[in-house]
Formats: sequence, structure tokens, C-alpha cells
Amino acid sequence: MKKKKNADTMFWANVKKDFMRNKYAYLMIIPVIILFILFEYKPMYGIVIAFKNYRPAKGIEGSAWVGLKWFKQFLMDPYYLRIVRNSFVINILQLCFVFPCPVIFALLLNEVKVKWFKKTVQTISYMPHFISIVVICGLITSFCQSNGALNDIIEFFGGERHNLLQESELYYPIYLISDIWQGLGWSAIIYLAALSGIDQEQYEAAKIDGAGRLQQMRYITLPGLMPTVSMLFVLQFGSLLSVGRDKTLLLYNELTYDVADVISTYVYRRGLIDADFSYSTAVGLFQSVINIVMLVTANKMSKKLGQSGLF
Repeated sequence: MKKKKNADTMFWANVKKDFMRNKYAYLMIIPVIILFILFEYKPMYGIVIAFKNYRPAKGIEGSAWVGLKWFKQFLMDPYYLRIVRNSFVINILQLCFVFPCPVIFALLLNEVKVKWFKKTVQTISYMPHFISIVVICGLITSFCQSNGALNDIIEFFGGERHNLLQESELYYPIYLISDIWQGLGWSAIIYLAALSGIDQEQYEAAKIDGAGRLQQMRYITLPGLMPTVSMLFVLQFGSLLSVGRDKTLLLYNELTYDVADVISTYVYRRGLIDADFSYSTAVGLFQSVINIVMLVTANKMSKKLGQSGLF
């Protein structure tokens, strides 16, 4: 008992000592903590309305408790299979085609030895990230119209002009290619940072042993990059049902609902347009629970394969 008391005393003494030594750093983090409490944790109380027949006039406490009614209604909803399927398909396609692109781009940039050219390419590749998603979607819409730039190319090669965004089979390619264009350079930053942390002596030793560039990439660069890749893959896999609402809302239309409508847009329509707050909250909670399950699953898989995990 006495040992435990002494250990507690030492612990709080160390905490006090650390606080006094880094007091300004702790003071700087206070606004961030307040921000998270007010805008991240406090709103979580609103999840309760997913289990109630919420009426704004009655408030959360005054609304009647209905249990799992809205979850059951969602599972029986005629749009359930469509929006879940579309959410999965878009995210799987992003994992297969969008996710690897920044990794490949970072590997290629890492092999460039001319510094001014490397910095120029990096700067140009970053630029689309800072363009508003509204502007991006406006450009995509303009290019895809029947009189747009893409149709000029199609007509040049003998094709017919038509609005590309009204074709269901073209929605996924347009969505994915625009994702790659907008996020390629910015997403590559973290991989370039990871590559810069690899011990350069390994490359020097490999050169002495006669290893070429491809062999150095295979046996030094890729193993050094894999922990970062696996961690970001786990994060991406953990949001398997989450698709960007803003971009989808700006690109889809009635003719592409069958492939473009996802959970986030469905929640937006039911919650904000139809004012069905309880139902939309239940659908959003369903999405979050599935994402958490996928995150834990991906994390365990990553560890079993010998890679680093989030926790």
C-alpha cells in the first residue's frame, strides 16, 4: 500500500514537473481541446435521436423513444441496397485505382535527381488540391457537356456529342479520374516524407554491392515505405461506406442515381430536405458503425500481415 502511494506521489510530481517545463505548449493546446469538446464530442449526444421519434418542438428529451424502429425501416427501405452497393463500389474502386497513385507518384519523384525539376513537378501537382470542390465540379460539368472540351476530342475521333455526366457507365471513370487529378500531389506528401526518413546509408551500401535502381527500390525503398502505406490503407478501408457528399451532390443527377446515389447523399436528402431527422441520424449511425467494424478488421489484417497498425 505504501509503495502504491509513493508511486502515485512520484507520478503526480512528474506530471507537475512536465507541465511547468512545457507550460506554454500546454496552454497552446487548450483552444484545440475546447474546439474538439464543443464541435466533436458535445454533438455526439444528438445520436440519441436515432432511437427517438424526434420532434424539434419537443426537444430530444421530450421526444418519444422508439428503439430500433428507424434502423429496421432503413433495412426495409427500397433504396437500401442501392445506396449501400454504390458506397461500397465507389470506395473499392478508390482503393484499387486512386489509393495507389500517390504512392507510385512519390516513388517516381523520389527517383528524380534534378532538384529544380522535382520541385516544379511537386508544386504543379499540389495546385488542384487548393481549388474549391465547387470549382472542380463546375469544371468537370463544363468539360462533360455536349459542347465541352471532352466532346470536342470525342468528335475529333469520330464519336458523337452527348452529355457525359448523364451516362451511368461513365460516372465512375469521371469521378475517379477527377479524384486522382485533385489529390495526387497532396496525398503524395506523406509518402515523400516517409521516403526522406529512410537511412541513406542503406542506399550507399546497396550501390557498393552492385544493386541497381530497381533493386534499391524493391529491397530498400518499398520496405521503408510499407508501414506508412499500410497505416493509410487501414484508414481508407475504415471509411469504406463514406463517400464525399459534396462532390457527389454536385455531379450526380436523376439519370445517374442508380450508380451515384450513396449513403451520405441519402442522409442529406432525408435529413435536411425532408426534415426526417431521426431517420437520417439512424442511417448516419449505421454508416459509422460499419466503418468502425471495417477499421478494426483492416487493422487486425494489417498486423497479421506483419505491417504496422493504428492501435
